[in-house]
Amino acid sequence: MAYKYLVIVESPAKAKTIEKYLGRNYKVVASLGHIRDLPKSRMGVDFENDYEPDYITIRGKGPVIKDLKKHAKKAEKVYLAADPDREGEAIAWHLSFLLGLEQDDKNRVVFNEITKDAVKNALKNPRQLNEDLIDSQQARRVLDRIVGYQISPLLWKKVKRGLSAGRVQSVALKMICDREEEIRNFEPEEYWSLEANFAKKKKKFKANFYGVNGKKAALPDNDSVQNILKKLDQSADFDVKKVIKKERKRNPQAAFTTSSLQQEAAGKLNYRTRKTMMVAQQLYEGISLGKGGAVGLITYMRTDSTRLSETAKTEANAVIVDSYGKEYAASSPSKQKNKSSAQDAHEAIRPTSAYRKPEDIKQYLSKDQYKLYHLIWSRFIASQMKPAIYDTVRVDIEQNDVLFRANGSQIKFKGYQMVYAESKKEKDNMLPDLEEGDAVSLDSLEPNQHFTQPPARYSEATLIKSLEENGVGRPSTYAPTLETIQRRYYVTLKNKRFEPTELGDIVNEIIGEFFPNIVDINFTAELEKDLDSVEEGKREWIDIIDQFYKPFKVEVDKAEKELEEVEIEDEPAGFDCEKCGSPMVIKMGRYGKFYACSNFPDCRNTKAIVKKIGVTCPLCKKGEVVERKSKKSRIFYGCEHYPECEFTSWDKPVGRDCPKCEHYLVEKKTKKQSQVKCSNCDYEEEPQK
Repeated sequence: MAYKYLVIVESPAKAKTIEKYLGRNYKVVASLGHIRDLPKSRMGVDFENDYEPDYITIRGKGPVIKDLKKHAKKAEKVYLAADPDREGEAIAWHLSFLLGLEQDDKNRVVFNEITKDAVKNALKNPRQLNEDLIDSQQARRVLDRIVGYQISPLLWKKVKRGLSAGRVQSVALKMICDREEEIRNFEPEEYWSLEANFAKKKKKFKANFYGVNGKKAALPDNDSVQNILKKLDQSADFDVKKVIKKERKRNPQAAFTTSSLQQEAAGKLNYRTRKTMMVAQQLYEGISLGKGGAVGLITYMRTDSTRLSETAKTEANAVIVDSYGKEYAASSPSKQKNKSSAQDAHEAIRPTSAYRKPEDIKQYLSKDQYKLYHLIWSRFIASQMKPAIYDTVRVDIEQNDVLFRANGSQIKFKGYQMVYAESKKEKDNMLPDLEEGDAVSLDSLEPNQHFTQPPARYSEATLIKSLEENGVGRPSTYAPTLETIQRRYYVTLKNKRFEPTELGDIVNEIIGEFFPNIVDINFTAELEKDLDSVEEGKREWIDIIDQFYKPFKVEVDKAEKELEEVEIEDEPAGFDCEKCGSPMVIKMGRYGKFYACSNFPDCRNTKAIVKKIGVTCPLCKKGEVVERKSKKSRIFYGCEHYPECEFTSWDKPVGRDCPKCEHYLVEKKTKKQSQVKCSNCDYEEEPQK
């Protein structure tokens, strides 16, 4: 079919959605991401000529480029419609170069959402390529190449092959290592609490010790508790000294940015960062809604802005009034300020149409797509609603100058909470009607000993939050950064928390000693701002690279001379090789530790390190069931005698048989509970919370 115009996007899914919006005069094809990049086999940066990058065609992209050129020759006009960010602008620039398009031609089209109106309007208003955006992406790419390709070879030479270093990943690793050091050095401190159970006319309530003589006081040890108890006459009434009633408002949170979406999806949906971004990409690129065809359901999902368009606000207001009532719609929603580091290039993440309610399109979405869309839609609608209002009361109760304080609250108006529930629900805490001068009786006093806890290890969500708060990295970098430090085995995820490995500690120590600026949070944050200033057209990218590279090169030369080789000692495994009789040792590989023969390379025997769960294999009845990991690091269970015995199970066998059908029982875990069920029939035991 003949066509006049060629539109080039990044992904086939996006191409498929957009082509349905345009008439037969348009052909929409995909570049499949980047088509040119710096070479993998060498630095690819000319230090003698203003850090000129040497771009080459990415291996395997030859047929794609050939196809794009063929389509471009047939078209009267080529439109470059890559994503609306730095990477997208760079892809458009490389396409323009390879297809021989005029650099000053107005052929760049951008849209923040993949809807019919947005796409058609973008094609009516094409612009020239934005050189500042291109320079900004190029500066980051060159800078990351310089850091990676000058530190990584040192790590290969001095520690072990396959290691890498990078700007953002080195800071993330240092934060994890520093937190682990805090935990190791943490010394718990004792403290006590004193809870009182009071009653007024048979209505009971709790209050906590506050202080003495109207001043707040701590209870550091049991002696201090006993001193307080000596002051009290537990058989006598206590006096209500003060009652303060107030109304408290809780404002809704802003619509999602990339990082806040990743954090909330982790907390509410139990999604890993990578999964969140993958599902969000699907929602952005387009989902087929039956007869209505494919449509992008959310706006662009890489953004650091909370800004919303007036059209979106108007739609949200109409939905709120129609679904919940006029009293819930905020006449002037609270203005959410962007973080100082935000570029504000795009709107917040929101549904492309507020009228497209999650339950109305649930049948067209996968389970994961529905959950994430519901989260995004609810947060967006809630951001345009009135605050939740609580009635609060604070009561001070005293005897012999010892003060106890009780706090009560009750929701008066749900506001935005009609749509969007907080991660931590605030329960009503009702106090009896109390007035100043009332007397209340004491039922009991409960002293409790506590110890301070070490800081928690970072989860994916809390690490992203800390990186963002410190101005390190940008929305598009968080997910790949976390993947890299895990893939290099610098850190492991245990119980969804990051722990540094021995290798991670070594790499962090080396980079910290020889390249202190690379792991300095303030330095990295300032560098991010400098790079952003290129995008804003305020600075030249070459100046920023030059400012960074000259002192960095001195550090590299120093490390080449002074960094000694690090030998990672092999740990004895405690048994001998069954092939040659030599002692087996524990070695560290790319994917973690494993058993290997100490007689390597003469003997190449290796074994995976597996964890036994103390259950006999239900299939062969001989071996033990061990914990294994799939290629995607998902835990499953199998017989230690694999492949002779092929027993495998995603669920953990518990070592008991089903009383109904005699198949083995397994433990199924959810976020809130675990339950023992039969692997074959519908038998299940009472859940354990």
